Amino acid sequence: MSSKGRRRAAAIMAGMAVWLQISAPADGAPAAKAVKTDQTKAGSTYTYQQDPVPQVIQKMSPSVVGIMGKTPNGGTSKGEDRYNLAHGTGVILRENGWIVTNAHVVSGLSGIQIVTSDGKTYKARIVHADAISDIAVVKINAKGLKPAAFAASSQNSQVGEQVVAIGTPISFTLRNSATAGIVSGLNRSVDGSYRLIQTDTAINPGNSGGPLVNMKGEVIGINSMKFSAVGIENMGFSIPSETVSYVVKHLMSYGEVRRAGLGLTLEESFSAIIGLPSDDPLAVTQVISSQAEKAGISEGDVLYAVNGRRVYSIVDINEMLKSYMPGSQVKLLMQRDGDIVSVPLTLSSGNDTVSIPEMEEEEQESW
Repeated sequence: MSSKGRRRAAAIMAGMAVWLQISAPADGAPAAKAVKTDQTKAGSTYTYQQDPVPQVIQKMSPSVVGIMGKTPNGGTSKGEDRYNLAHGTGVILRENGWIVTNAHVVSGLSGIQIVTSDGKTYKARIVHADAISDIAVVKINAKGLKPAAFAASSQNSQVGEQVVAIGTPISFTLRNSATAGIVSGLNRSVDGSYRLIQTDTAINPGNSGGPLVNMKGEVIGINSMKFSAVGIENMGFSIPSETVSYVVKHLMSYGEVRRAGLGLTLEESFSAIIGLPSDDPLAVTQVISSQAEKAGISEGDVLYAVNGRRVYSIVDINEMLKSYMPGSQVKLLMQRDGDIVSVPLTLSSGNDTVSIPEMEEEEQESW
């Protein structure tokens, strides 16, 4: 090559120089950026973001455990577990051995074993479960565990943002399997208890109790159920981190969730039941607590608001009552005999606020 040609080639290579910069964002999720500067077009740069999913999985996996125990009944026919075993997933809450999972994972199990990501096995010492929220806490005799980081609120999440589920699907040999997807929806009312996160991340039997994790490495929900039927795909649901925090606080303080209740059976409007936007109030169909009777509430009254906040559905009330304890005083805005009245009410103790209609079995399947 002539000297003129060599100089031209060197100039072209200099104009295509590429620098690789590694940065660690403040949220702890590492990312790699490649910045390309083309000297033939002054000022133009191109940035490439490395896929954060592997780093999120690596960060979260040490905080995820497998859970196994014996069921009361079992079988020996084909397709059944002859050892009467069932399994699920859990997330480490505290370094001293507290773990959160689903209530349906541990309820009814005996001889519960917890297996950490490094293969160590522990026996469950304490189990507190709440069936309504489907949250349970398990205590093992361990120290130095790695707690997961929980998001303060799932409401900071956005529909469409990328998330990862980690769990123990199908077989206990598949512990710490990861699947990726997006947040499909927020504030979903599925079973009438509390609002849920909808995700298209693959959730299979055994994933229950495992984390739904955002790209900051925060747990935004605990995977709880999915819709499973012919023609239905990728419809999983997770319990939001704020509900998990509320239930866990009660379980670790009292061994149960001390819920406040209105002491009423309420009926939603037809629009609310089928999912249409609705401003319709709720109708009182039964008074079931002495406190509600003393307040003068009767069948046929209509409920508009609790402490100044409008309520349109059963889930609205259950979410609101998370902020109260039994014995607290609230004011109900109601309609009685055509008049709008303010009714002071002492909240009752127990889970008697509402009746929740069950879905048809073929419409919902959970693990």
